[in-house]
Amino acid sequence: MAYDFDLFVIGGGSAGVRLARIAAGHGARVAVAEERFWGGTCVNVGCVPKKIMVNAAEYGAWAGDAAAFGWDISVAGHDWARLAAARDAEVARLSGIYGKLLAGAGVTAFDARASFLDPHMLDVGGQRVTAERIVVATGGTPTRLDMPGAELGLVSDDLFTLKALPKRAIVIGAGYIAVEFASILRGLGAEVDLMYRAALPLRGFDEDVRAAAAESLAANGIRLNPDVTPARIERVDDQLMVTGGSTFMREADAVFFCTGRAPNTAGLGLDRAGIAVTAGGAIPVDDDHRTAQPHIHAIGDVIDRVNLTPMATAVGHALADTLFGGNPRRASYENVPTAVFMTPPIATVGLTEADAAARGPVDVYVTRFTPMRHTISKRDGRRTLMKLVVCQRTQKVLGAHMLGEDSAEIMQGIGIAVGMGATKQDFDRTIGIHPTAAEEFVTLRTRTREAGVPEAAAAQ
Repeated sequence: MAYDFDLFVIGGGSAGVRLARIAAGHGARVAVAEERFWGGTCVNVGCVPKKIMVNAAEYGAWAGDAAAFGWDISVAGHDWARLAAARDAEVARLSGIYGKLLAGAGVTAFDARASFLDPHMLDVGGQRVTAERIVVATGGTPTRLDMPGAELGLVSDDLFTLKALPKRAIVIGAGYIAVEFASILRGLGAEVDLMYRAALPLRGFDEDVRAAAAESLAANGIRLNPDVTPARIERVDDQLMVTGGSTFMREADAVFFCTGRAPNTAGLGLDRAGIAVTAGGAIPVDDDHRTAQPHIHAIGDVIDRVNLTPMATAVGHALADTLFGGNPRRASYENVPTAVFMTPPIATVGLTEADAAARGPVDVYVTRFTPMRHTISKRDGRRTLMKLVVCQRTQKVLGAHMLGEDSAEIMQGIGIAVGMGATKQDFDRTIGIHPTAAEEFVTLRTRTREAGVPEAAAAQ
């Protein structure tokens, strides 16, 4: 059968655009359909605008700290509209670049919704299009809890369309989006409550990091409400009332659901292509990202594996090389560095202490200190945590974790070392850059504790 395209990509986010560009560079006839905005979540309602707002929130604290260093600075307040204009202009610029990149690569772009009619045919904005291979890269979408009054709450996308800073905000959730949004809102001047069902925020992160994060959030003036299950949101006059647990009751101007994202698979017609999804809506794939139909692949957040933009682009690039470049390869889901841009930020790569200890005995190195800047500023909530988790048998560094200023910048380099299998001795013989916080990673000499059981190592 003669197909209209060698490859059709559904979704114009980071994963889909990278895949399409590289595949076209290998000579494939490629098309991409995007129904909402080019660049996907990251560029438009995720990483990029969020980081700009994180930066904005930091300036208030820096201005407050300046007096300790001899600067006479007065702060009149924050102009939300000016920030929003600058943020939106940058988002528009980056989103436009995606379209230019596709055009430059010779990719056919459809500003339309695409859905399956059969395993090789798509409805693209009312037009029937066929492709030999199809890749689903439609990302994820924010969710609300199923509770009375949920429709009164906002989701993460809504932060970027607000016309003004809410004076009082309640953030429901304790994942990375929740703590980032709480930090942004608080840093820009709002009163913030963070409510969540667990004892500590950031489930899945290292336990030392979780405890340090809770301490920092509280020190920055965010009211923590752990072990509280949200029950209801009601409108009372011009305010919102949130109740939860047996005692929680709080008024707010805005309530944000930061309770997770779901794979964006609704309405794609996957059943007509012979593809079933999981209970959570994710598309099951094998190690080569093939679905139940070998010519249909799925990548990025829609498979709900490691939901990070750089991971999605890496997978998209590898898949293009595999399908059309004569270079079969896979992007590894192990040792993926990541960051949480709360205040101060968290960055991590590799295994948590608990996960590493489950595999065998490990040596754990932990340090906490006040960075030099804040020995002068005296600002609370800026203590730094650094941690290495080391395999006792091989001495390889299995995990590195940090909470502290510049942690994401530091962890990018540490990620290279951990990915290459660096040992604790490799770290030890590396000369530190002084005076920096980063040098602490190569001067951790005293083991804090051991963890794990020898039997686990013997069974490997």
